[in-house]
Amino acid sequence: MIDRTLVIVKPDGVYRSLTGKIITSLEDAGLKMIAAKMVSPDADLAGRHYVADEKWLQSVGEKAISSYKEKGVSVTESPREIGMRIRQYLLDYFTSGPVLAMVFEGNEAVFITRKILGPTEPRKADPSTIRGKYSSDSYDLADMAKRAVKNLVHMSEDRDTAKNEIALWFMEKEISSYKRTDEDMMYR
Repeated sequence: MIDRTLVIVKPDGVYRSLTGKIITSLEDAGLKMIAAKMVSPDADLAGRHYVADEKWLQSVGEKAISSYKEKGVSVTESPREIGMRIRQYLLDYFTSGPVLAMVFEGNEAVFITRKILGPTEPRKADPSTIRGKYSSDSYDLADMAKRAVKNLVHMSEDRDTAKNEIALWFMEKEISSYKRTDEDMMYR
């Protein structure tokens, strides 16, 4: 199924000049970049991207608590409180410099992008992924420094999220439609 996904190279990826490597990895897999722009997100845009949705806050907090328990760390904060703290770290990180926002299209674009870029925590990412190859940050290090995990990129979690995120970052007129020269070989 041909779908679209949002990919954002975060400030650490931009500052480290990894944008080209990230784009190349996705294009090499057959995905087509159909929109791109450099943005310096302000607090409003970052806040609309990382919405203080109760379900999301709870989920993020519960994942963090589970991770803490695995390490034998006791937790006194509620899942929501942890979610709010992590959201603030993400807002600070996202607004710390320029980002490159892009829309990619292709067969199973959301799934393929997540596979190529790797899991959220770079320390656990396979070395063949972007996060595994170019970052070694971890939740532990980020917690100690009271900051978000520096994991180079944001990618949409699923098709519904991709649709909403793309609409937040791009107007429809900013999204191009064209045919790659190799599309017939890949999809026909």
